[in-house]
Amino acid sequence: MIAALVNRILPFSSVDGPGNRTVFFLQGCNFNCGYCHNPETIHVCNNCGACVSACPTGAIRLVEGKVTYQRSVCCACDACLRACPRDASPKVDVMQPEQALGILSGNLPFIRGITVSGGECTLQRDFVLALFRGAKHMGLGTLLDSNGNYDFEQDEELLPVCDGVMLDVKCADPDAHRTLTGQSNELVLKNLAFLASVGKLEEVRTVVVPGVLPNEDTVRQVCAGLAPYWAAGAPIGYKLIRFRPLGVREGFRSVPVPNDESMEHLRGIALQAGCANVSIL
Repeated sequence: MIAALVNRILPFSSVDGPGNRTVFFLQGCNFNCGYCHNPETIHVCNNCGACVSACPTGAIRLVEGKVTYQRSVCCACDACLRACPRDASPKVDVMQPEQALGILSGNLPFIRGITVSGGECTLQRDFVLALFRGAKHMGLGTLLDSNGNYDFEQDEELLPVCDGVMLDVKCADPDAHRTLTGQSNELVLKNLAFLASVGKLEEVRTVVVPGVLPNEDTVRQVCAGLAPYWAAGAPIGYKLIRFRPLGVREGFRSVPVPNDESMEHLRGIALQAGCANVSIL
């Protein structure tokens, strides 16, 4: 049985790809980014039960050694997330592709497509593949929001039913990337080139973290790699995202928000490289 751990679903979103879209956020990530704004999506619940006593409504219980969650009783206070010692969430649904497609069918008159995000969505690739195949039969567009730590070039089934990937390029420098995420960026940079070459790179996203990451170097390297595709007319967008200390773990709470001048400087680099669609968030 194919199933995925779904952290949450946004029925309608206008910021996760073109048009109005339904967005599935899957639980679990193979990066451990220091600045992660949703650290509760990184790990999968290990049923330790630390969240049970923190829940004021009884939505979370320990039944036969497993944490259970009743969404209808939840008051969305997130006390369970604060109580979790391992950056996980008990507020997760086990969902089969057919169930997800049933949700989509109710949204059909109002959406243009779907986006699957995370955590890291490619960790649950079989679910994504089945969901995208069903969405295509419904006439919907399909996008992935990925950290790029997946070898898309080796997957001959997924990309044909995926319209494009919104790729996070967190840091071009390999040492700084490993310090930030705990993982190499070799596959990320490989995907940057490969997805652009096959017309499957929807956009690139870089979070600008002042004083922590070599932001300008990352932007310059991304732009150097994409400049030939922009020159050929490829509509690959580049989003430069301001770091904001909201929801992050303690080590990054004192990091400042990048100022307008620094963000405009980075935007200018992308524009000069030929990006016709560069935005600051």
